Amino acid sequence: MGVEVTVDGLTKSFGRQLIWRDVTLTLPKGEVSVLLGPSGTGKSVFLKSLIGLLRPERGRIVINGVDLCSCPERELYEIRKLFGVLFQDGALFGSMNLFDNVAFPLREHTKKSETEIRRIVLEKLEMTGLAGAEMKLPGEISGGMRKRAGLSRALVLDPEIILVDEPDSGLDPVRTAYISQLLIDLNAQMDATILIVSHNINVARTVPDNIGMLFRKDLVMFGPREVLLTSDEPVVKQFLSGSRIGPIGMSEEKDSATMAEEQALVDAGHHDGSTEDMRGVVPQIEPTPGLPFRDAVRRRKERVLRILHTLPPLAQHGILASLSREERAAYGIRPLATHRQHGGTP
Repeated sequence: MGVEVTVDGLTKSFGRQLIWRDVTLTLPKGEVSVLLGPSGTGKSVFLKSLIGLLRPERGRIVINGVDLCSCPERELYEIRKLFGVLFQDGALFGSMNLFDNVAFPLREHTKKSETEIRRIVLEKLEMTGLAGAEMKLPGEISGGMRKRAGLSRALVLDPEIILVDEPDSGLDPVRTAYISQLLIDLNAQMDATILIVSHNINVARTVPDNIGMLFRKDLVMFGPREVLLTSDEPVVKQFLSGSRIGPIGMSEEKDSATMAEEQALVDAGHHDGSTEDMRGVVPQIEPTPGLPFRDAVRRRKERVLRILHTLPPLAQHGILASLSREERAAYGIRPLATHRQHGGTP
């Protein structure tokens, strides 16, 4: 199973430029999380900080009781073995075929025999749908295949934490859907803790168990998908609907006067090309039939139901409406009509 990652008060700057400050969140073990935010908000910097490639000025990153921000280099090296990282472009060696690319971490960090390495590499290539492509060079395959090859390489050391940087970058919607399904399937098989950095609305709405949002150098929210998908927080609501109406502007955040002018246009019937109010708990991608049930789903839903009474009524109703009849019975929840009659609380 994956491990829990605790981030407490993390602050990162480059010179005088503050990237983000006081970021605090916990990545639950064995669950899939997505970190969202407009371009330039430091999402990739956050990933590099998690793995110790960048050292924040303040704060803690604790994994298995070890603080990556203050531990000795030798201890950091050992903790890094828990991670597998998929970079935006796959980061493959262009002169190596896919087999040698995927085998590289095993040859570099283990003393396994070539027979054992071959078994592991072919297993990971099969997991990512690349069986039979092991002799191809990165330049001979599509962008989607390069992503999957990079993911295969990230998996060869059986990581407990998988970091994925912009999995949809350079891919069309169909290939993005395949990558999304693959990440859910991997979580079902490995129960690894996965963090995806993205600004893809569809990925954010359908893939993760938990969603976080960076904006204006702060972590605006982080929590279970049901909570953020029903949130009234203006920046979260705007981002997940792809609307121009809200705090996020083209380059910088908007002032209140600009936001009021835009809202007045919408109220007057002007359509801004958004998908309207998309708040609601849309179905989450499920593992491919035949794979294990993701225990992360049960853990997350139990966590949501424990805090349900603290959420706004509309959010409560949306979350309850998203539960299946079987789930409602399992959690001892009355029919939805009864909830409406009693003010929407369990």
